[in-house]
Amino acid sequence: MATSSAERIGTPSASPPPPRRGLRSDLIRALKDSGSVGLGAYPMGVAFGVLVVHSGLDWWWASVFSGFIYAGSLEFLFLGLVLATAPLASVAVTAFLVNFRHVFYALSFPLHRVRGPFGKAYSTFALSDEAYAVTTGEAAQSYSSRRILLLQVFIHLYWAGGATTGALFGSVIPDRITGLDFAVTALFTVLAIDAFRVRRDIPTPVLALVCALVGRFVFPGQMLLAAFLMFTAGLMARYAWIRKERAHA
Repeated sequence: MATSSAERIGTPSASPPPPRRGLRSDLIRALKDSGSVGLGAYPMGVAFGVLVVHSGLDWWWASVFSGFIYAGSLEFLFLGLVLATAPLASVAVTAFLVNFRHVFYALSFPLHRVRGPFGKAYSTFALSDEAYAVTTGEAAQSYSSRRILLLQVFIHLYWAGGATTGALFGSVIPDRITGLDFAVTALFTVLAIDAFRVRRDIPTPVLALVCALVGRFVFPGQMLLAAFLMFTAGLMARYAWIRKERAHA
């Protein structure tokens, strides 16, 4: 949440399109852009793949889940629901609650810079936490449509590749390796620190921390949803206050 900025709430302002680059150049840039988040996505994918085969499913189910569902933490929950033959309604409600945060991502994700209906459709499907964190930073304001899409493709491949690797070698990999479950948490901690270094906006991370603490202790059963709602409301209120102050100035 610390990567969001109040100034990005609302309709994106019109800006000249970024200069066009060759495919090879965008491939290299997107690979570099996604490298850091791949360090978190790949090992988590491995952990998921190991869990799939240790649950008694064939290894290729890990590739199917990670390739076509591609929902990160929801895939871990979905695997349990499938094995428990949960009702479809329960699966739908669980998916809605876990991925509801993506509604807030749409406030600042640069989908308006992605060209073509197919590009927008894939970009929406592949909107992961990692892709959001990278594409909404200051350095990403000049990313072209192709660079954004390639970035998302690489992150998708990190996750799906890790899941397939974990499934293929699941028989020789322990079902729980200490540290894998902390990889994504560590990744977002580093991304948040980098974002703060670029824009030293103290109120935003403080607001995020307060919302997280309130969600944790007041709404423990729905911490993420409650924290996102409060954080979004706080950002919008701050944005309105900033606009009012500028108007008076």
